Amino acid sequence: MYDVSIIGAGVVGCAIARELSKYDLKVAVLEKDSDVSNGTSKANSGIVHGGYDAAPGTLKAKLCVKGNQMFKQLDSELKFGYNKCGSYVLAFDEDDHKEILKLYEKGVKNGVKNMSIVNKSFILANEPNVNPEVYSALFCGSSGVISPFEFAIALAENAADNGVEFFLETPVTAIEEIDGHFIIKSDDRKFRTKYVINSAGLFSDEIAKMAGMEDYKITPRKGEYLLFDKDIGNMANAVLFQTPKEGSKGILITQTYHGNLMIGPNAKYVYDKEDMLTTKEGLKEVSDQAKKSVPNIDMSKVITQFAGLRSSMEQYDFIIEETKKGFVNLIGIDSPGLTSSPAIALEVLDILDKSGLGLDPKENHISYRTPYIRMDHMSNEEVNELIAQDGSFGKIVCRCESITEGEIVDVLKRSIPVKTIDAIKRRARATMGRCQGGFCTPKVMDIMCRELNMEMTDINKSEKGSYILSGKTQKAEGGNEQWSMIL
Repeated sequence: MYDVSIIGAGVVGCAIARELSKYDLKVAVLEKDSDVSNGTSKANSGIVHGGYDAAPGTLKAKLCVKGNQMFKQLDSELKFGYNKCGSYVLAFDEDDHKEILKLYEKGVKNGVKNMSIVNKSFILANEPNVNPEVYSALFCGSSGVISPFEFAIALAENAADNGVEFFLETPVTAIEEIDGHFIIKSDDRKFRTKYVINSAGLFSDEIAKMAGMEDYKITPRKGEYLLFDKDIGNMANAVLFQTPKEGSKGILITQTYHGNLMIGPNAKYVYDKEDMLTTKEGLKEVSDQAKKSVPNIDMSKVITQFAGLRSSMEQYDFIIEETKKGFVNLIGIDSPGLTSSPAIALEVLDILDKSGLGLDPKENHISYRTPYIRMDHMSNEEVNELIAQDGSFGKIVCRCESITEGEIVDVLKRSIPVKTIDAIKRRARATMGRCQGGFCTPKVMDIMCRELNMEMTDINKSEKGSYILSGKTQKAEGGNEQWSMIL
């Protein structure tokens, strides 16, 4: 019997798991995909929002501001990487200027610190690539950027190190309530639990229906992005927003935590919760609108594009409530869900406490997580010493990102199982560079086979069935073994 079972291992579910891991509780996390952070959490802007755009008095406003203030301490403990770079909301005419004044007033009401309205000369002195026709901007010094999937992974690893059990590739198929507890079914497995946390993101309405609650309806909203090579990452020093219109924050331009330039997203409602395809029209919309903020973006430097889905509802605010005894729903956690996630976890903890779950602190809780080995963060002396200890750190696997064999092996030895090429990509950044895995994928697969005792044909790119190799081709006499690749 579990005390708490969390459905969904996105950033919110992982944040809740980490908070619960501080107490003497038996906790399970059930995730339908092959890795944590594999839904909305892997494909978003990675922005730690200031909290000035949420409607005052809402959960979004309260939890965004509270969550924002938690990231410095979280990064000191979990070492996922956080850059408090600030943000600008750019105004290009008097009408835009009036809107950013309204945002400023919202921010004041929400308790946002370090905000100011700045003029053209200030903007261009700090952001020389911004369109010189800029009129003014709202500057927020408390905004920042993170790698969203690395944050979720760090939360999950620390939770697992403290005893939380993660069950990947475990889709929930039914939920029953019997004798004051719940039975969660997943194919041929059953999980008995006193409390259920529904943190299933896009599928949270469907999970709620399994428990007899039919009042929720998620409509996915798709956003498309373009990611550029690092050599133009300095086109933006802070996060550059446009003045929001029609309920959208508009196309943003930002340098990612790892130094790439990124632009997006647009916003389009879709009906398929698995629709992660980019479109020619959508990417053109993103590039055209981004050039309003920074006209001289070199589009030849694009290395990849991607799309993400948001859990949109007609209701504006987050839904975080114990809808029935022992069943806590988190519905419609869209933007600023990433920023709010650590504060959402505390909100859920308070709900569980008031509901009667005993929260006895764990004496041997480990607050800190050993970060991944990042050789690009080391001095030459530290690199040489590491290679002297283990020669695998001297073997480059990913040339674009200068990732070594030793760094890849390091991420394979953590508490959350790594089963796919993309799972390694999100942790070690191998295949993340300008060639997008064109050169290093076979080497990464070799390491996976050796370290995880896998067969080449069992390795997936992302989910089950996304095989890279279909089988062996004929071996010439005296020649090397050849493989047939799925294209």
